[in-house]
Amino acid sequence: MALQEQLDKFKRQQEKCQSTLTSIAAKAGASKPAAPRSTSLAAPPLASARTPAPAPAVKFSNDTERLQHINSIRKAPVGSQIKRVIDLLLETRQAFTPELINEACYVDVRANKAVFDSLRNNPKVHYDGKRFSYKSKHDLKDKNQLLVLIRKFPEGIAVIDLKDAYPTVMEDLQALKAAGHIWLLSNFDSQEDIAFPNDPRVPIKVDDELKHLFRSIELPRDMLDIEKDLQKNGMKPSTNTAKRRAAAQVQGISAKPKPKKKKHEINKRTRLTNSHLPELFQ
Repeated sequence: MALQEQLDKFKRQQEKCQSTLTSIAAKAGASKPAAPRSTSLAAPPLASARTPAPAPAVKFSNDTERLQHINSIRKAPVGSQIKRVIDLLLETRQAFTPELINEACYVDVRANKAVFDSLRNNPKVHYDGKRFSYKSKHDLKDKNQLLVLIRKFPEGIAVIDLKDAYPTVMEDLQALKAAGHIWLLSNFDSQEDIAFPNDPRVPIKVDDELKHLFRSIELPRDMLDIEKDLQKNGMKPSTNTAKRRAAAQVQGISAKPKPKKKKHEINKRTRLTNSHLPELFQ
């Protein structure tokens, strides 16, 4: 309410200045023809002195737009204001007091209890009693700590859980992969990358004959059969085809239509092998 009153006050001041300038210009124009020659020589300095007068009107206009922008932010939904603050904390990676947040992104955390409480309890925000800062899922600072964490997950860790650890984490993941310290493989279901440790203490040289036997193994055509075979051999599948298909039926998504037979279509005589995983034998 106070912000709206300030806007009205600035508008009135702007109108007042404009009317004052108009009246001054009208008086100067009326008195100009009757003025003596000596005074007419002094007229240009007066005109030049009065030309910058419209500047305050521009200033009032700009300030009005700024206040309107602030007002629109503070009247936005709580979720929108929280996102604005979290984006600020993520980009800067600095700790902000409520006053600093107000100056940086115009969200008045102190005056809005709902925003304050939501930020304080947000899993992505750390609040120490005075300042707010961004809190990633894994507290990492550099590439060495990243490698130590990945080696604690021999079954792999999702890259999405590492993306916000620190600003250059994605570059460090690629550097670790290039150095041969980790593997980055895509998950079949979500298509998200999974980081696996490549333990240098276990150098294994695979015989060419074993590679040939592995690649020549025929796989079942249906993923359900593959998952069942893995479970029979005491291994946990990384996919859940039955659950995915059931969810698709509930959401009204029909099963994949059978493609028309083509020359290169997979048929009963096609041999499905493991030759698409050459990384395992490098």
